[in-house]
Amino acid sequence: MKTSAFTVDVTPTPWTGRFDGDGDGHRRWWQAVAPHTFSATTAALRPAVVLGFCSDAGVRRNQGRVGAAAAPAAIRSALGPLAYHLDRDVFDAGDVVVEDDSLEAGQERAGRAISELLDASNLTVVLGGGHETAFASYLGVAASEAVRSGKRLGVLNLDAHFDLRDEPTPSSGTPFLQMAHAEAAAGRDLQYAVVGISEPNNTRTLFNTADRLGVKYLLDEDCSLEAVETFVADFLAGVDVLYLTIDLDVMPAAVAPGVSAPAAYGVPLPVISAVCRQVAASGKLFHVDVAELNPEFDIDSRTAKIAARLVNTLLG
Repeated sequence: MKTSAFTVDVTPTPWTGRFDGDGDGHRRWWQAVAPHTFSATTAALRPAVVLGFCSDAGVRRNQGRVGAAAAPAAIRSALGPLAYHLDRDVFDAGDVVVEDDSLEAGQERAGRAISELLDASNLTVVLGGGHETAFASYLGVAASEAVRSGKRLGVLNLDAHFDLRDEPTPSSGTPFLQMAHAEAAAGRDLQYAVVGISEPNNTRTLFNTADRLGVKYLLDEDCSLEAVETFVADFLAGVDVLYLTIDLDVMPAAVAPGVSAPAAYGVPLPVISAVCRQVAASGKLFHVDVAELNPEFDIDSRTAKIAARLVNTLLG
């Protein structure tokens, strides 16, 4: 059996949830998820591996409301009681933890873990963390054998914000400009699309940066089911592998209150869920992360439960 070369800061612990009985007919997520190993599986679909990225550093640097470091545990807690209808195995690889302001080191550790898991034919699922999680994800995806061998990478972001800030210190507001610079250094253009941009919450400079980089985007007010389906289909047609990143602040604050920057308008949950089903059905989903859950500001675990439901949809 292959042993892992990467290390995590917190090894996986048992999940918990409601117990209705043993056997597949009663199975819930907490009964199905096992600690990650490199053993082969016999499930119909490639296994998914969950990795937590416990970080507040990027949000703090971006002058946001901290608390996202507790998100991976909150999402696992919300996933645990859900009924398990998946045709794939799901494993938990534990957490990478960013202590104090050591963001870049944490992103590098997470990136190494992600690339190794991807190269072992897993679908990787990162639970953030502020949206600095996205650059950790990118480091892993870009270092994967699939991307290094020439597969066309697309980055689809469900988000109210571009996160293209040009600042000397990386933060939760800079990851996609960092990706653009890294792709340029590798001789590629960043294929980046965003669903849910809030015009009042992105400056003209950010729109200019997006236009300069050729970013495709839909404003939140234009996100009907039909418009989003067409937008996502067009983007998928031009890529081979997709990295999907979900910033939970893409949804209205009444739906997702537990985030660093709650949305005044937002994209309806049914539209976001439809995107998840669409990319899962495409066969191109390579890596996914969920970011910006802030349990400190959540109400009745509402946002954590939405994050769990979206993960369940993506893996179903």
